[in-house]
Amino acid sequence: MFSKIFSNVRENCPLIHNITNYVTVNDVANILLACGGSPIMSDDEGEVEEITAICGGLNINIGTLNKNTIPSMFLAGAKANELGHKVLLDPVGAGASALRTQTAVDLLKKVKFDVIRGNISEIKTLALGSGTTKGVDADVSDAVTEENLEKSVQFVKNFASKMKSVVAVTGAIDLVSDGEKCFVIRNGRPEMGKITGTGCQLSGMTAAFITANPDNVLEAAAASVCAMGLAGEIAWKKMKKGDGNSTYRNRIIDAIYNMSGKELEKGAKYEIR
Repeated sequence: MFSKIFSNVRENCPLIHNITNYVTVNDVANILLACGGSPIMSDDEGEVEEITAICGGLNINIGTLNKNTIPSMFLAGAKANELGHKVLLDPVGAGASALRTQTAVDLLKKVKFDVIRGNISEIKTLALGSGTTKGVDADVSDAVTEENLEKSVQFVKNFASKMKSVVAVTGAIDLVSDGEKCFVIRNGRPEMGKITGTGCQLSGMTAAFITANPDNVLEAAAASVCAMGLAGEIAWKKMKKGDGNSTYRNRIIDAIYNMSGKELEKGAKYEIR
């Protein structure tokens, strides 16, 4: 299943419009190229509707939102919905400030998202109107663990059902659900948390996966999450003495670039609940 999904990305080369944060914009572009997609980075309200119109998918990331880019997010989202394009929301740091939280909540009200991807604290903020974040990172008190796994799965299913979207919660254990089924994914390395932007990269890549597989959004999102985690595992094995998080970041992108569908199928660690 995942092999075919990945092959579709490579074969179709989906063009993805990214309104993303400037801390990680280069890495998002490179991971999209590595997985077989094609990136456009545009956030000026004077052109976002035109740019979205020529793309197949839209990735909205609120990591460095400001008064100039917020209107662009709504304009691009509306245009993508009008054209039937796939749209993903990454509510980076929702819960850390009123501006971030309100923007994410308003986006959910006015734009139909095919996938909502964030850490558990961000998703709890959107679902419950509360939750804690440490900057843009998940609070440890919110973490999905083996002990609270069943409760967490039900929470994600309920939110996905309410939003009529696929919800992807990423962390030590990843959960991807459409409200009925939930992929419980255990790929990845804890060291990935030492790199700024792995979540942003995943959102860009997930936008490409769902755009190339429009009839299998749940499976495509799960495949993307597995691919990113597997890339972290492969990259970590290649680390040498003296390497640090900058090298690790590059090795993760390289791992995606060199990954085959068969390798993803074999290395994906998941169960469905």
